[in-house]
Amino acid sequence: MVYDRPICVWEFSKVMKTFIQNRNNKKLCVVAEESEYPGKLAFIAHGLGGNKDEAHIRSMIEALLESGYAVVSFDAAHTFGESEGEYEDATQTNYYEDLQDVILWASKQDWYVEPFVIGGHSFGGGTSIMYAQDHPEKIKALFPIATVISGELSLKTSLSNPRRLSVFSQWKQDGVLIQRRRNGDEKRLKWACMEDRLKYNLLTGAGKLTMPVLMVVGDMDESTPPQHQKLLFDILPGEKEFHIIQGAIHTFDEPHEREELKQIIKKWMKKI
Repeated sequence: MVYDRPICVWEFSKVMKTFIQNRNNKKLCVVAEESEYPGKLAFIAHGLGGNKDEAHIRSMIEALLESGYAVVSFDAAHTFGESEGEYEDATQTNYYEDLQDVILWASKQDWYVEPFVIGGHSFGGGTSIMYAQDHPEKIKALFPIATVISGELSLKTSLSNPRRLSVFSQWKQDGVLIQRRRNGDEKRLKWACMEDRLKYNLLTGAGKLTMPVLMVVGDMDESTPPQHQKLLFDILPGEKEFHIIQGAIHTFDEPHEREELKQIIKKWMKKI
């Protein structure tokens, strides 16, 4: 794999942003933030169409920083951030490959340590689980937040909700889902994203997740509802915690919900 030169000299005593090239020749924006203590490292992955600067992602990053961990976050390709690629081409596969490429890049840095903490939100929660299942020996602890569990469950969620069903049916018929972002811009997502998601079921590898695991979800989450999270939680073999934040939707939109998420993570970090 070939990486671009960083845009500035690496100084791990402060925040640093750089760009690397992934396996598909897309430029990825990676940010590393300082650690109060050496030898403590964490990676965070955002959700579908998200980015490293979203408020709920920043709450997670701050929880780790305040727990003394260096934190590496990034914008996957095919999202709304600083990396290359079009959102319409996003898949769970490309998000996982980008997480792998970021960790591989990090492993070449002199500050890299194993085992490390890994987690993320939604798609990012799912890809962090995938990485932990593929490399359990590298993982100190895992925190998938409002995580995607399987393509089949995502499909069931859409088919069981009348409002989501109409959108889902139109998406499949047209081959592309057209929606509006919060800023009013149009966003398009190909049906291939759902077809790709159906390849994954994170329940099947749950037995490999022997490291401590923290799961958090909002009780109003329609995308990755608590009952789906519980399916994974119940079969985890190791130390585990499960928290439900009352009133929160999938992205923890209210400041007090994000603060509660942050404090849950910080309290858990003291135990691992």
